Amino acid sequence: MTGLLGATPLSEIVELALALLAAGVVTGVLAGLFGVGGGAVIVPVLAELFDHIGVRDDVEMQLAVGTSLAIIIPTSIRSFRSHQARGSVDEVALKAWIVPVMAGAVLGAGVAGYVTSDTLKWVFAVFAAAMSANLIFGREDRRLANELPSRAVIGLWGFVIAVLSALIGIGGGTLGTLFLTLYGRPIHKAIGTSAGLGALISIPAALAYVAAGWPHMAALPPLSLGFVSLIGVALMAPVSVLCAPIGVRIAHGLSKRKLTIAFGIFLALVSARFVQDILT
Repeated sequence: MTGLLGATPLSEIVELALALLAAGVVTGVLAGLFGVGGGAVIVPVLAELFDHIGVRDDVEMQLAVGTSLAIIIPTSIRSFRSHQARGSVDEVALKAWIVPVMAGAVLGAGVAGYVTSDTLKWVFAVFAAAMSANLIFGREDRRLANELPSRAVIGLWGFVIAVLSALIGIGGGTLGTLFLTLYGRPIHKAIGTSAGLGALISIPAALAYVAAGWPHMAALPPLSLGFVSLIGVALMAPVSVLCAPIGVRIAHGLSKRKLTIAFGIFLALVSARFVQDILT
C-alpha cells in the first residue's frame, strides 16, 4: 500500500484531515455530554478516509472500527474522570461490569470478520430508534425497576453491550446509559458511569483488533498497527480529549428532562445515520 497517500490529490487529503478534526470536536463533546465514545461519528468518517486512500474493501470497515475503538480510549477516560470528579459514577455497576465487559469486548472484536456489518447496523438502527422514542415520548417514571438487578444480571447485560459495541466500533455509552436509567439511576449518574464503560470496552477491543489485523498488514495502509490506523488516532484523539470536558459542563447545566430529550434526539440521529449508510 506504499505510495497511496502520494497518489491522492492534496485537496482531498486536506479535506479529509479537516473532516477528521471536526469529527474529533463532535466526538469529544458527545463523550462528555452523553457518556458515549462517539463511534457513530468516527466510523463513517474513517471509512470515507480509507476509501479515498485506496484501502481494500474487504478490510476497510474493520480498519475503521478498530481505529474508532482506539480513538475512543482517551476520550472515554477523560470523560469518565470528569464525571467521577463530580460524583456522577455508580461504583457498584461499574465494578460489576469490569470482567464481563472486557471479555465481551475481546469476543466481539474476535468475531468481527465473520458478521456482516449491514446486519449489525440494522439491529442497532432499530434498537436506537425504539429507545429514542421511549426517551422522548415515554413517561419519565418508566423503568424496569427502581434498583439495579443482581451482580450476575448486570454483568450479563454488560457482556452483551460489549460484544455489540466492539462489533460496530462504539464505546457502549448509549446502551450503558439506557440500561442504568431503566433501573432507576439518575440520568447524570448513568451517563458518568457509561463513560467508564466506554474505557472498559475500547481498550481490550482495540488491542484485539490489532491482533486480528496482524495477518492482513500487507493490505493495510502505511502506519497501521493491525486494524488500527495510527494516522486516524493521531488526528482525532487529541481533539476529542480536549473537547470532552465541554460536554460534561453542558450536561451538568441541563435539567434532567432536557438531558433526557437531548439523549433521545442523539439516539434518533444515530439510527438515521446507520440506515442512511446501509441504503447508500
